[in-house]
Amino acid sequence: MSDTEAAYLIDASVYVFRAWHSIPPDLTDADGLPVNAVHGFTRFLLELLERRRPRHVVVAFDAALESSFRNELYPPYKANREPAPDELKRQFARCAALCEALGLTVLVDQRYEADDLIGSALQRLRAHGLRCTLVSADKDLSQLLQGGDEQWDYARDLRWNAAGVKARYGVHAHQIADFLGLAGDSVDNIPGVPGIGAKTAATLLGHFGSLNDLLARHAEIPFLRLRGAAMHARRLHEHRDMALLCRRLATIATDAPLPTDFVDAARKPHDAAALDELFDHLRAGPFTRRRAAALAT
Repeated sequence: MSDTEAAYLIDASVYVFRAWHSIPPDLTDADGLPVNAVHGFTRFLLELLERRRPRHVVVAFDAALESSFRNELYPPYKANREPAPDELKRQFARCAALCEALGLTVLVDQRYEADDLIGSALQRLRAHGLRCTLVSADKDLSQLLQGGDEQWDYARDLRWNAAGVKARYGVHAHQIADFLGLAGDSVDNIPGVPGIGAKTAATLLGHFGSLNDLLARHAEIPFLRLRGAAMHARRLHEHRDMALLCRRLATIATDAPLPTDFVDAARKPHDAAALDELFDHLRAGPFTRRRAAALAT
């Protein structure tokens, strides 16, 4: 299947944050406000569009870092993260405006995170016969991979499909959420089961196949050739509910609300006036303007 039949689903926040941390804040807009993250994200986005020339693009942004449905299930979820400063929040809005002016489908929601929006869009796009590429290094997204889908760590230019997940993380794609339910995820403040780390979680899932089967057959664990097997069995019995909750937190939703006009994320014509206004305000140079113009559909 050629790239013209592929859809690219971009986890935008990863690349906005990368630019925010790697580019000095002395780049300012017409109001004198920092726009370093916008310029870095713009370079990333234009380069990706130039390299792949995709006809179907989804760009998902996070707006639910403190208001996600997961915070209702578990209030400490992502509580270890510092809130984005106002200077960065403002730039997120500019990045989204850029994507819209370029004719790309932008998704954002106050209750569902970017991963959920990507997972939900992925389901729709598959129904239209599109092969999907998830542009992100986030391991959580690997749970969505099936068939001809692939994930692309753009910064390192590494790609893998569902068959390549086990070599990277020690478990299969469909086991990622179960794995995080057991081992937890410090990045998202998901605790997992106390005393069970990544290696033990992978070993247990390799033997039992799923968290459900592991919990149903936990009495068998002490008989495994696994150091501390009896202790792990007790911990799983005692923390069963936490394991299930953590799996729920780590599971990407595929039923998040999408725009009523969402079909196949086909690129729309550029909004030339909006692009000119945005580039003027960002004080973008002629090279950036020419690159954007050359990508017009």
